[in-house]
This record gives sequence, structure tokens and C-alpha cells, in this order.
Amino acid sequence: MTNRRKFISNSALVGGGLLLGGNKVFAETPMSTSDKPFKSNFAPHFGMFKNSAGEDYVDQIKFMHERGFRALEDNGMMSKSIKDQERIAKEMSRLGMQMGVFVVAFDNWPLSTSLASGDMEWKETFLKKCREAVPVAKRVNAKWMTVVPGNYDRSLPMGIQMANVIDALRRAADIFEPHGLTMVLEPLSDTPDLFMRTSDQTFLLCKAVNGPSCKILFDMWHMQRNEGRLQRNMDLTWDEIGYFQIGDEPGRKEPTTGEINYKHLFKHIHEKAAENGQNLVLGMEHGNFYKGKEGEEKLIAAYRWSDDF
Repeated sequence: MTNRRKFISNSALVGGGLLLGGNKVFAETPMSTSDKPFKSNFAPHFGMFKNSAGEDYVDQIKFMHERGFRALEDNGMMSKSIKDQERIAKEMSRLGMQMGVFVVAFDNWPLSTSLASGDMEWKETFLKKCREAVPVAKRVNAKWMTVVPGNYDRSLPMGIQMANVIDALRRAADIFEPHGLTMVLEPLSDTPDLFMRTSDQTFLLCKAVNGPSCKILFDMWHMQRNEGRLQRNMDLTWDEIGYFQIGDEPGRKEPTTGEINYKHLFKHIHEKAAENGQNLVLGMEHGNFYKGKEGEEKLIAAYRWSDDF
């Protein structure tokens, strides 16, 4: 891990046409080449490039596009004003950028929700937020919304909990499907209390819901922590994967700062998606390893290197 960090800090990143040395970033090739669109459809989030682009959402979108990104994700989209949602959508439409996920936020973190419990109050709260997500998705031209069913209810048998979650998800799918929207279920690694933690379990849930509006969000950081064997497990569950997210382990920062071989995984995802005629978004749901503008340049350089396959 240390050697890979030094590589990004101090070595020539030939694939991206950038050379990092000391406190400066030097372009070896013209800007039009080094900032060409990525092969992979990476989606940064607001705040990732605020030192370079400033705080304004539109300015950040412009910066992302200039540096080769063609998608954006925003977990907090539902909490933004309609005015901001419309500004974001207008600029992304102008630039031909794709909207990635936002979160159907029906509980605050840390979660106390438990759709596994079968509690009608939680279920109705969840379905209410799903209905509220529909006009937001239409306003910002989004297709995918992240859904997490919450925690175990350890007072109930596992089969009963699974049935309760399936029932809630089927009702949510009934809300989304007429609008061509898809909830993507994200297994998480944050605490052992979370009900949905592995790709095979999430695959089972999607098969049980049995519709186009329920797919897997395969977050490679969470899955590395919970189960490993990332390529094998994404292949096993590929038919139900609708979206990917990125984060290196340990630390949940950009590729090359941890133990995951993202260059290999990006190549595999790119080739497999091409074979199946898919346009998959890879959300950059992680922090920046290095601080300031220089850190943001190093993050872009890490993605350039990892996307050079």
C-alpha cells in the first residue's frame, strides 16, 4: 500500500499524461489529451473538487466536465432546493453529462430504521420518501436511487425479516417502475447491525422483487471489507447489478491509495459492460487522500492511471 501511495505522489503517470513531483503537477501532453473523456463513466460528487472549482454547484460541474468526467452523483440531492436541482440539471444537460445516484433518505445516520421488522410506520415512511423521490429524479434527469433497508430486527427469525424487506421493496418497485426509475440496493459494511451486507444476499432480494426497478449498487469499498473476491462476486451477481461505486481500502479514498487493484477491476467492468451493451456509472463515493488543489490533481491523476487499460 505504501509503495502505491508513493507511486501516485512521486512517479510519472504515463497513462494519464501527468507527472507528479514535489508540490507541482506538470502536464506532459496537451490539455485536450490529458483531459479527454475517461473510458469509464466515473461520477464525482459535489465537494470533491471545491478547492479547484469553488463552492458553486454549477462551477464544480463545469470543472468536472473540463477534466474528463461525464457523470455526477449526489447522495444529498433530495435535500437540495428545487432551484438548485434545476440549476444542476440544466448545466448537466448543456454539457451532456449523466446523473448518477441520489439517496432515498428516509432515516438519518446512524440508521435506526428496520424494514426487516415489518413495522408499518417505518414501511410507510420509506414508501412516502420513495414517492417524493420520483419528482426529484425527473427534475434532475436521474434514473437510479440508493436504497438501504436498515438494521436487523434480531427478535425475529431471519426468514421473517427477509420476507418483510422483500415486501417493502416490492411496494417501492411499484412506485418507481411506471416512471422508468430504478432503486439500487447497497449492501454496507459500516456496522454489523445492518441487515443487507453481502452481494449474494442483495442478489437474492433483487430476484425476489423480480423487476427492472430493483437492482444492486455494488460498492467495491464495502464489498472488499465484507466479502472480498470482488471480480468473482460481481460476475456472480452481474445480472442484477445496476450501478457501481468506488473507494479504496483502507481509508475509503481514491484508487491507488489502498489494496484494491482498481486498474484491473475497471478494465473488467468496462469489457463486461461492453459485451452486454451496458452503460454503467461508477460513482466516486470516497474522500480525497491528499488535501487542497494539489490533492485534487493527484486524485484525477490516480483515475487517469487506473483508467489506462
